[in-house]
Amino acid sequence: MTGKGRELADVMERRKVDILCVQETRWKGSKARSIGAGFKLFYYGVDSKRNGVGVVLKEEFVRNVLEVKRVSDRVMSLKLEIEGVMLNVVSGYAPQVGCELEEKERFWSELDEVMESIPTGERVVIGADFNGHVGEGNTGDEEVMGKFGVKERNLEGQMVVDFAKRMDMGVVNTYFQKREEHRVTYKSGGRSTQVDYILCRRGNLKEISDCKVVVGESVARQHRMVVCRMTLMVCKKKRSEIEKKTKWWKLKKEECCEEFRQKLRQALGGQVVLPDDWETTAEVIRETGRKVLGVSSGRRKEDKEAWWWNEEVQDSIQRKRLAKKKWDMDRTEENRQEYKELQCRVKREVSKAKQKAYDELYTRLDTREGEKDLYRLAKQRDRDGKDVQQVRVIKDRDGRVLTSEESVQRRWKEYFEELMNEENEREKRVEGVNSVEQKVDKIRKDEVRKALKRMKSGKAVGPDDIPVEVWKCLGEAAVEFLASLFNRVLENLEKAYDRVPREELWYCMRKSGVAEKYVRVVKDMYERSRTVVRCAVGQTEEFNVEVGLHQGSALSPVLFAIVMDQLSEEVRQESP
Repeated sequence: MTGKGRELADVMERRKVDILCVQETRWKGSKARSIGAGFKLFYYGVDSKRNGVGVVLKEEFVRNVLEVKRVSDRVMSLKLEIEGVMLNVVSGYAPQVGCELEEKERFWSELDEVMESIPTGERVVIGADFNGHVGEGNTGDEEVMGKFGVKERNLEGQMVVDFAKRMDMGVVNTYFQKREEHRVTYKSGGRSTQVDYILCRRGNLKEISDCKVVVGESVARQHRMVVCRMTLMVCKKKRSEIEKKTKWWKLKKEECCEEFRQKLRQALGGQVVLPDDWETTAEVIRETGRKVLGVSSGRRKEDKEAWWWNEEVQDSIQRKRLAKKKWDMDRTEENRQEYKELQCRVKREVSKAKQKAYDELYTRLDTREGEKDLYRLAKQRDRDGKDVQQVRVIKDRDGRVLTSEESVQRRWKEYFEELMNEENEREKRVEGVNSVEQKVDKIRKDEVRKALKRMKSGKAVGPDDIPVEVWKCLGEAAVEFLASLFNRVLENLEKAYDRVPREELWYCMRKSGVAEKYVRVVKDMYERSRTVVRCAVGQTEEFNVEVGLHQGSALSPVLFAIVMDQLSEEVRQESP
């Protein structure tokens, strides 16, 4: 696979292949990596000189991966959920004819274990280099294969047929009548045969409409790609879109910040002071931000794994592919030499293009502006190396796998609603505590100014979709507006006093001498407190949170400290 990844991605894109099983990758490790054009390779190998298997997925299926099982450097499998359908893809690489019997038995034992671990109702597709000939004709084996194999069956081919019978599977290649050139999967010198096969459960054979060998590609020198067209009957559901976000980060540039202030002033009719009404102000800010700063496209970021994939390299690979096709059709020494020369040239040009691209990258990363790119690239590489990036399914209480977005959201809501509203058993307090009635000063502008200065930029926005960068950009206008808003909240709270189920917190606050006005402020913050869960399939409905402190609130550590202080004080008291 070394140096071939981007070329393989190009072939898959051109041939419209979504899932591909690869063998003899000869890569050590058990990782996943992008190979360009939106394709991702999951691989496993223990020796860089032999064996190794992998599965390549198109970008839209990468998000559907639920599980990756790396059994050995000859067998691995992926489980995908596609619109409610469970599909297991198995990549295998059987030992060659001359290998020891023990190694062959180990391979078939591993493949048996993988198949036995897959529930009966799930679909299975095996793409493997079995290094065996099932042969032409199917007398006596009609239930597991068709008549369109190649040449005669050997011992290794009989093992493939026996496995298919054992697992109730069909050898897909052999069911479709093609001319021999489109059935041969391996060519070397004067030999041509069929050793690569696609297998699926016999009950799902009706979902496969075609299967043939792709001729004329030059990624592999001896093996040819076997392609089958499979149609899954799925439940149609709405395609999830990436949320479009305002590009608030542009406010770091002074020119963008100044333009934002001017447009906001125009939207407010030339006024410098923000309106007193929060809803009006927030909507004007959001709308102005979208117009001035723009929003994200809603599309996923372009894959930049293969920066070196330039026109010169693509042109050379195209010439190599045509030379390979020419040699396959007319095996003269002249055509062979032409193909070999182009092979060497492509290797040199790929190496040269990679070196140039990496030199430019390293030069950019060595600058002050490139420091952030360095961390971004490291995070991207770490993210790409993970098998499962998003958990898009979840089990219900009974262990059944939920696949629809609605059921997954309901289960997340149900789980967190129980988790965040479970209260430990305790004795209810019967004694009261006097409230501290005293005058509370208004929130001053300098306090708001200091608070804004301490807040960090670049943090995720809350439900209002307004980051701290906006308030910092607006300067004194924001300080005046926020100070006025907070003071109006304090004034209005004097009339709002209802019971909430957090008696211990109110008790500890009053016993610590906290002014009653502040106690009421906190109580109002916690009254009718609602939250949502953001998960891979979207956002759940709101639900009440009636136990515990607010997560992520700057006030929560202070409240927790007040409770712990009172608890420690009572623990230190002598027992009666």
